[in-house]
Parts: sequence; C-alpha cells; structure tokens
Amino acid sequence: MTWTEITRRHYRRAAGRYASDLTDGEWALLAPLMPAASVIGRPRETDLRSVMDAILYIASTGCQWRQLPREFPPYSTVQGYFYAWSREGRFSAINHALVMAAREKAGREASPTAPPRILPQSGCSSG
Repeated sequence: MTWTEITRRHYRRAAGRYASDLTDGEWALLAPLMPAASVIGRPRETDLRSVMDAILYIASTGCQWRQLPREFPPYSTVQGYFYAWSREGRFSAINHALVMAAREKAGREASPTAPPRILPQSGCSSG
C-alpha cells in the first residue's frame, strides 16, 4: 500500500496513549468476543480492554513481559490472560470474526467459497 496524505490521515492512531492501543470502534468489535466474568469467585477487577492493549503493545514493540509500561495492568496479569486466551483459541476466534467482518465490508461472502490450497511439502523424499 502506498502512503498518501489520504491514507496517512485514515490510519493515524493519535487517540490512544500508544499507537498499538485499540480505538473505540476496534474495541466495539472485540468486546463481544471477550470472556464473560465468572459468576463464582472474586469479581473481575481487570479491564479487558487494557489487557488487550497491553498484548498489542508487546506484539508491536517486541518488548519483554517485564518491560511493559506501568500504564498497563501488571505484566503477570497480562501474561496470564494471554496464555489462557491462547490455549482456549480466543485469538483464533477473534481472527476469524475479523476476517469475516472485513470480507463482508468488502462486499464478499463472509466465508471463502474456494477450497483451501494444499501446499506441497518441502524437503527430501526418502527412497
């Protein structure tokens, strides 16, 4: 994609503290995909939007868990959510939902109709 003055204005991320922070519109898409608070145990005190912002910050900067800025929840909390969401497939579900929304916005069917391509295996064949 070529950066023009129009695309620069369109993709500018000046609203958040960091360029990786979610906009209100992006959070509106992700919020329904977040886990509900448990009915048993202590009430949730952690804001899931700030957890997601922290995960995106780490993904975009490549910083270590312990180097997470103080504006985010403690790194151990963010790390715990990240590993739990990874194990339960929440990031895959988020990706799937966002791909379907992008396809619909582009005027295409939500699910691709073409069969998946099977790539040839690389490497030597034994024989």
